[in-house]
Amino acid sequence: MDTRADLESPDSASSPASPTRPQMSVVDRLDRPLHDLRISVTDRCNFRCTYCMPKEIFGADYAFLPRSEVLTFEEIERVARVFVSLGVEKLRLTGGEPLVRRDLPVLVAMLAAIRRPDGGPLDLTLTTNASALRKLAEPLAAAGLGRVTVSLDSLDDAVFSAMNGVDYPVAKVLDGIAAAQEAGLGPIKINMVVRRGINEASVVPMARWARDAGVTLRFIEFMDVGHTNGWRMDEVVGADELVAMVDAVMPVEPEPPRYRGEVATRFRYRDGVGEVGVIASVTKPFCGDCTRARLSAEGRFYTCLFTGEGHDLRAILRDPAVTDPAANEATLRDAVAAVWRVRDDRYSEERTEATSSSLPRLEMFAMGG
Repeated sequence: MDTRADLESPDSASSPASPTRPQMSVVDRLDRPLHDLRISVTDRCNFRCTYCMPKEIFGADYAFLPRSEVLTFEEIERVARVFVSLGVEKLRLTGGEPLVRRDLPVLVAMLAAIRRPDGGPLDLTLTTNASALRKLAEPLAAAGLGRVTVSLDSLDDAVFSAMNGVDYPVAKVLDGIAAAQEAGLGPIKINMVVRRGINEASVVPMARWARDAGVTLRFIEFMDVGHTNGWRMDEVVGADELVAMVDAVMPVEPEPPRYRGEVATRFRYRDGVGEVGVIASVTKPFCGDCTRARLSAEGRFYTCLFTGEGHDLRAILRDPAVTDPAANEATLRDAVAAVWRVRDDRYSEERTEATSSSLPRLEMFAMGG
């Protein structure tokens, strides 16, 4: 899932009336535009990754959301249209594991039909553990999905099994990635969460493999999302250390950001073959340019990954007193805009070990990390 932020489309730091920012877009108190929406289509997942949904806590008896509380495809589409009218240009489907949601290509087709106010298409993406990609890559591509990001934390089966919590083999993930390549769901990115003492020895092998496979690897620092993954600062392998490990065997040089709000710090291999990136929300936080909003499976709107406070949009969607769709949409738009305009989240820039353990936060899978 998308702990794991990776933006693609350019944005401008200019005023709301600039040519590169839609006329209807809103900005928060730090002049950050609303540009990206991450949509959790389910809180369920078939993996039990230690940094997200550890099996000791999320076992067979864990109560996930009942179906009646999860947004329907039609409700998701309505919310997405409102966000797009306010400036969003990129939609990312997440979970949980989004591919466990039945008939997902139907939703993809609905979202792919949405157009920006200027008439252009959206950047429609999906983050997945790839366990169902062999079956679904072609239908998703046919429905209009643009590309995928795959979570893979090691090429070593023992290490990967220890991290995914369900003994899922690396070979099946690689087959899912191959299916995505065959379906044209690219460029493909690979997200690797690195946790000291567990998989840092996999950093260089993963970088070599990604380069050879023609996919882009993104290292992600182990983050203090939620309260169940046992986060400790001494288990974070920082960005500088990660880059040094790769540079020692495959020399790299820094690449400048392509746009305001780019999450990954990118490095180009000096021989010109590919690049690698680091998402360093712990050691090099990038809150100042964060343009991402999150919609949970039950319809709560979150303005930060590291928060426990959401805003209930489902209540507006299902308000029995409002029978006019246009009026309902206007109310929804006003509510979203009002929340974003007062946003001042800067958690990663203000983080200390004390705040990490004391602040109320939602688990990552519950909000569509």
